[in-house]
Order: sequence, then structure tokens, then C-alpha cells
Amino acid sequence: MDFTVVPPYVAKPLTLHPFRAVMLAPERVGDPASARALARPYRDVAARLTTWIDQGRAISDPEPAIYLHEYTAGGLTVRGLVGALDMSRRADAPADRAVWPHEAIHPEQAGELADRMLQMDLNPAPILLVHHGDPALRVLVAEVARSEPSWRYLDRTGQRQRIWAVRDPAQLDTIAASLSRTRCLLADGHHRYAAYLRLQEENPGTAWDAGLAMVVDQDDTPLFLGAIHRTLAGTTLADLVAAVAAAGAEITPSSRQHALSALDSTHLVLTDGDAWHTAAPRDLDRQAAVAWLHERALPRLAAPVRKIQHHHNVDDALAAASPSAPAVLLPSPDFEQVQTLIESGGLLPEKATSFQPKPSLGVLMRPVTGG
Repeated sequence: MDFTVVPPYVAKPLTLHPFRAVMLAPERVGDPASARALARPYRDVAARLTTWIDQGRAISDPEPAIYLHEYTAGGLTVRGLVGALDMSRRADAPADRAVWPHEAIHPEQAGELADRMLQMDLNPAPILLVHHGDPALRVLVAEVARSEPSWRYLDRTGQRQRIWAVRDPAQLDTIAASLSRTRCLLADGHHRYAAYLRLQEENPGTAWDAGLAMVVDQDDTPLFLGAIHRTLAGTTLADLVAAVAAAGAEITPSSRQHALSALDSTHLVLTDGDAWHTAAPRDLDRQAAVAWLHERALPRLAAPVRKIQHHHNVDDALAAASPSAPAVLLPSPDFEQVQTLIESGGLLPEKATSFQPKPSLGVLMRPVTGG
């Protein structure tokens, strides 16, 4: 499947509308068995959730709100505003863009997600947007977070959830004014974002003019930005080392311990599990390592990679590495570097970044025509 830029871009002002949330009951959030509520046949999902609400297995908020959602996982706390993101305006120029995707997508996958959401009549999870919030918004969020949550619980994955329903008109006005001036990096949910756009284009003037989103202030409770490592099936470590060297990197044979300790913003690690090399490209100050790998090094391989597998941590990548599928361990990108790259017209490859932690599924969902 071909990659493509995500067109078009949502235009400023960035707007979050209140919506009526549906939430799985606390004891069911993060429970793998709860995925049945959102499973095939997708056309039955709305009725299935209604049944779950009647049975007490899910909750429907009776009034619309913008929700402040705070979750804590692995010692990291993330807090953001969740609402129905207006997708109905298109940006004609970069200065008009409210949302900046940073990864390529598979159009076919976005289309499948759009069809699924249409059948479900549901946005099952928010996309994650990251921005630098203004002081007024940060003050409001802190004020709301000091009040008693509307819902508070520990879910089945160990995430601690706190949710506030914001309905006060003055607070909603402050949120609207602050967000109207911001621009956001799309941190997670590129295919869902593209699906939102397709659904809006096909159903203008309806509730599909919006899609569920969570806006996180990176200066308040930052998401951790991690690397996504690769294993490259169909090549060898020798061919990979040769391609990386030909792309302009200094290669140093190494031990496992030294290679892993050298993994930083200026070095990559190449290994098949037995032999180890560090690679230091000369121009990573101007290009993210993952983009350098895909644009400069992989095209120089003696034969094309048969399959690229993605791994969110080093241990998983090393477990998958073999003589016929060497691993490339990548440094964690910097948020400002990614933002600068995207706003200058660049784009990262698919699965380039890992923003963590993500919220558990089922905390906040948006019924579209009924929300």
C-alpha cells in the first residue's frame, strides 16, 4: 500500500464542542473482554452499548460537556481536554492549520476505519493532540483539577482515571477562546484523523462534522515521546551496515553493552542479536533519525526490505532480531524537533514516534448521531 500525506488540514480556529459521553463502567475499562462491545458486526455496536447501559456495564452522561480527563500510568500523569473536534473547515495555507499530522498514512486503512465508525455510529476513542497551552487555559485546567472529579477510579490496566465534566459557561468560554489561538501536533491517531476527514466530507452538515479528540498541554503534563524501533525482514546485518555507511554514517563495531549505552540523539544501533554496530549519521541536527533511516539509508540496501516490523521498546526489537531480520534501534525524537520539522513542510514515516502513555479504551466515547 502507498503512503500519502494526510490531506486536507483542519483550519483554525481549533474548536472543541461539548458532547454527551458514553463510558464503560469503571470495572470494565481496560478489560480485554470489554472489547466485545466494539466488535463485529459493527452495525450492532450502538444497540449493544445501549444494552450495556441498561445493564450497568456502561454509563451515558445525560448532558453534554467538555471533559477534563486525567490518567496516570507507570508514574506518568497526563491531563487533557476531551471534546468533539470541529473538522468542517479546511486550511488553505500553512498559517491557517490548526492540526498538524506528522506521519504518513495508509489511505486504505483510513477508509476502513471510516466505514467502521459509520456503522458503529461512534467515535470509540479520542485522537491525541499536543500543544503549548496558554496561561489562561492552564490556570483553568488546574482550577478544575482541584475540584471533586465527576468520576474517579482505578481501571483494569492499573491506570488511575479522574474525569471532570466541564459545563460552566464561563469556563467553556475560556476554553474556546484559548483553543481558538492554538495549533496542535497530532500525537496519536493519524488514521482515525484521516477517517474523521473522510466522514466529514461524505456527510457535511451532520454530526460527522466533528470527531473525538483529547488536547494535552505539553507544558503542563507532557506525553513522553519515545522511539519506535524496526526489524527489517529480508536483509542481512552486513547489507544494512553497508547501506547505512553509504548514506553517510560513521559505523563502529561494538559490544552489546557499549552499543546500548551509546543509543542517544546522535546514534543508532544496528544488530542481528549477535553482532553489534553503532551508527552516527552526520546530519541528525537537521533531520530526525527515523526519517534519515527511511530516506537516506534503506534505499541503499542491496535488495528491498521484504517487511518492516515496528517495536515500541528495545527488548521487543531485540527479541525479534535475527540474521535474516536485523534490528535498527532508534533514538527518541525531541518534541520541538518534530514540531519544527512538520511546520516547515516535512513529514515522518509511518510509526515514527510513540507518544505515551495513551488512555485506556472505553474511558470516553462519543456516540455520533446521539451525542
